[in-house]
Amino acid sequence: QVQLVESGGGSVQAGGSLTLSCKASTSISTFNAMGWYRQAPGKQRELVATIARGGRINYSDSLKGRFTISRDVAKATVYLQMNSLEPEDTAVYYCNADGRLKLTMPGNYWGQGTQVTVSS
Repeated sequence: QVQLVESGGGSVQAGGSLTLSCKASTSISTFNAMGWYRQAPGKQRELVATIARGGRINYSDSLKGRFTISRDVAKATVYLQMNSLEPEDTAVYYCNADGRLKLTMPGNYWGQGTQVTVSS
């Protein structure tokens, strides 16, 4: 089973920055895409950004320009650089590994989440 471990969350004032990390237990090149999602209290989990195995990146329209997704394949790690944070960004941020299109052992995996709290 694939394990994803997020880190880097915390509390920050509005306008500040944080960088989240997601360490996978296996090579991230195994997956069709890696991504970040977030869930605020009382709300559904929503897309933040994804990066496909070939490098194609997709952002939520509302976050593009403030958030940047990147990866280090050698470290099996995906990052989310968050700038100009707003109180509305407060949520639990989850790492995702999308392997649903794999020919062998397909699956969709989630990390445990890391809390990001932005104060005004």
